[in-house]
Amino acid sequence: MSAASPHSDSASHGGSDSADARSLAPVWLTVPSDANALAAGIWPASAERSAVISRHGDGQSSGGELVVGGVSASALKAQYGTPLYVLDEDNVRARATAALTAFRGAFQAVGSSAKVYYAGKAFLSAGVARWMEEAGLHLDVCSGGELAVALAAGFDTARIGYHGNNKSVAEIQRAVTVGVGVIVVDSAIEVQRIAEIAARHGVRQKLRIRVNSGVHASTHDYLATAHEDQKFGIPLDDVPDIAVAIRAEDSLELLGLHSHIGSQIFDARGFVESASRLLAVHKELLAGGPLPELNLGGGFGIAYTTADDPTPVGEIARQFAEIVAAECARLEIPVPIVAVEPGRSIIGTPGITLYEVGTTKDVQVGDLGVRRYVSVDGGMSDNARPALYGADYSVRIASRVSDVEPALVRVAGKHCESGDIVVNADYLPGDVQPGDLLAVAATGAYCWSLSSNYNYLGRPPVVAVRGGTSRILIHGETEADLLRHDADITVAVVAPQTTTSHRPGTEHRA
Repeated sequence: MSAASPHSDSASHGGSDSADARSLAPVWLTVPSDANALAAGIWPASAERSAVISRHGDGQSSGGELVVGGVSASALKAQYGTPLYVLDEDNVRARATAALTAFRGAFQAVGSSAKVYYAGKAFLSAGVARWMEEAGLHLDVCSGGELAVALAAGFDTARIGYHGNNKSVAEIQRAVTVGVGVIVVDSAIEVQRIAEIAARHGVRQKLRIRVNSGVHASTHDYLATAHEDQKFGIPLDDVPDIAVAIRAEDSLELLGLHSHIGSQIFDARGFVESASRLLAVHKELLAGGPLPELNLGGGFGIAYTTADDPTPVGEIARQFAEIVAAECARLEIPVPIVAVEPGRSIIGTPGITLYEVGTTKDVQVGDLGVRRYVSVDGGMSDNARPALYGADYSVRIASRVSDVEPALVRVAGKHCESGDIVVNADYLPGDVQPGDLLAVAATGAYCWSLSSNYNYLGRPPVVAVRGGTSRILIHGETEADLLRHDADITVAVVAPQTTTSHRPGTEHRA
């Protein structure tokens, strides 16, 4: 695997196309030869530009708009409005199939097998759950709401894994009674809770133990979830006692250990160390009974910008198989069935978000140059990752192409927060203007999932595109939808229709 993403300079972005303005750019960002080009590996597999019909003297052209899944950006905007999440359905399905094929093949080569759980927290809808099931994947959920989506989608409950550090009694009872395949235990308290519920319902519930291995992947502190001092998992030294407690209950069955070391990981070293630590405990636990599986979690990185160089899924699978097989040979134990939980690496790249530009302005930044702000009709309510993690994204004009020289820009949202930034730094044609449609790449994961109603903005709709057609996966929220939740609003209120409705043909009233 490659090194982790180098993006960390959140203080030096944006500007115009002057040499002075470029001094505001982060060191990893280079001036593109073509600010209209769609870099491979960042955009959905079907993303392309429509034919350029004509070029004008001012640098603008007719045609050349972004097309995903055979559907143009302008057609999507006209039907659904903006902001709008768009998923390339064929690309999602292909990445799911590729992950399963790669891990099955790699572990078959070392005498075992593999399971791939789609991590629903990245993005989950009934449609996506069905895509995953049709591709042969299992499904990972971590709340009652995510389980409800899976059940509504008709997902095979025996193929569902249930995570969470604070699963309620009601959530556990529902998981047990609907037949969830495996529950991941995150604390000693949960063992007795699950045992009692399973016994009461005559169920022998399979469990995994979430292990805090102490391994920290090279990623942002907020994303690293295997530190010793953090809320997830059971310390390595305590795992044998938890295993004894599970095996003492007739209503429980211990399936194996589980670890998750972080997110957006490009470097295999963390997985090597975590697997080594888990397999040492795995060997110890084999003395007390069977332990058929080992779950190494997910967190595989994707490219958000041209500076990112993620490892292909086939190489990830090969390295995992080699790591596990070598360690098992050293320990003289059989290679267990290995499970992984990719989410972002399946759903992230196939997704984009469309926005409309509202204003642009140039701001002098001391003696460094001018920072050009391009403000759009969404922001941190539909993509919280830049504000939460300092995440970087790539952006392109989606409604046209232009021959005007690239300008360094910062794409800002419309919220009342100075940190409401969608794209910290990228280059767009210098004539970017109000009314242009912008597309931000790689927003399929953790954007809708982390979305909010901050400043009373409705969450945007999510649409799938495929073969020249589009369809709604998740309806957007109107003002009327938001007002309906306010208990003190007792009169009918109709939201002003300033843009195309997110639910065409549906009237919304409070």
